[in-house]
Amino acid sequence: MAANTSPEAPLPVGEVSRLIGGWIDRLGAVWVEGQITQLSRRPGAGVVFLTLRDPSYDISVSVTCYRQVFDAVADVVGEGARVVVHAKPEWYAPRGQLSLRAAEIKPVGVGELLARLEQLKKSLAREGLFAAERKKALPFLPQLIGLVCGRASAAERDVLENARHRWPAVRFEVRNVPVQGVHAVPQVVQAVKELDAMDAVDVIVVARGGGSVEDLLPFSDEQLVRAVAACRTPVVSAIGHEPDSPLLDLVADLRASTPTDAAKKVVPDVGEEYERVRQLRDRARRCVAAFVDREERGLAHALARPSIQDPHRMIGERAEQVTALLERGRRSLRHQLDRAESELTHTHARVVALSPAATLERGYAVLQRADGQAVRGPGEVEPGETLRARVFEGDFSVRVDA
Repeated sequence: MAANTSPEAPLPVGEVSRLIGGWIDRLGAVWVEGQITQLSRRPGAGVVFLTLRDPSYDISVSVTCYRQVFDAVADVVGEGARVVVHAKPEWYAPRGQLSLRAAEIKPVGVGELLARLEQLKKSLAREGLFAAERKKALPFLPQLIGLVCGRASAAERDVLENARHRWPAVRFEVRNVPVQGVHAVPQVVQAVKELDAMDAVDVIVVARGGGSVEDLLPFSDEQLVRAVAACRTPVVSAIGHEPDSPLLDLVADLRASTPTDAAKKVVPDVGEEYERVRQLRDRARRCVAAFVDREERGLAHALARPSIQDPHRMIGERAEQVTALLERGRRSLRHQLDRAESELTHTHARVVALSPAATLERGYAVLQRADGQAVRGPGEVEPGETLRARVFEGDFSVRVDA
């Protein structure tokens, strides 16, 4: 419970230390997992001192145990080993230090580590961190490559030498970090984040040589896997040899079997590209030459046509046809006009022959009443009625007598 204090009534340091010790004593014994980073076994001493560190975070705690407790596992446990410790937290009041008093130490076997990795792998896969659609394509020719590797390591030498041999102009931004042990995960994560934050970096390569399962455990750490999944820059995993498969291989955008293979996949070979350019240039030259030859043949064929060799020939042929058609049209029109004229003459003769004027010309006359009607019989007129007599050369009046 919180102590009642004030500036006027503070607690002495010893009392504060005593209270902290009381609170820690209430925790009781716990099982703790970690990696041994420091181990002190002084000859003749009955107590063994070691430091237990969290492999994923920069957190450690001191552990003490009796010699007989450590001797039970001394043959299989050393610095760098992962262990599970059954210990009770203790508070050393005079110095204000927290430590764990171990009553039992159990080494974590390879089988157990692999089982945990398999569980973590399934959990991350369900989240979609290994999905193919999340993976980004690598640039064809990266200008600046970020490299995360151990200092003066064979992996660094393999990547740099092979990449520069393939493309001498390539540049690297190298981050040397521990690639195994308790400091590996936080420093690798920090290096990846730094390179991802640089706009000039086109691709990041995380490289390490081969090793045991325990040596490669940092590259299966959940914190590192999530950091790589969050990168906006393509990441290439080049961890160990072909059989090795840490979780980093699954989340990376490209997996390389070795650091040398990573250099080959990230950087194109200048000789191969030059040869490809030469082949494409020759192919383009052949295509252009074939196109020109085809067009020349087409032009020659077109020029060989009569209409092109003698353009006026077609006009002359068409002119003769036009003249013949014109003459034919004239003859046809003349024939039709002559026939029409003959028919008109015959029709005119028949009209003249049947015309009343012709009848009058032969001495006949037409009598018409005052209303203009022709008189056809004697019964149509009255005695004394005046009629109009029309003859060939004119007309005159007549009166009906009886």
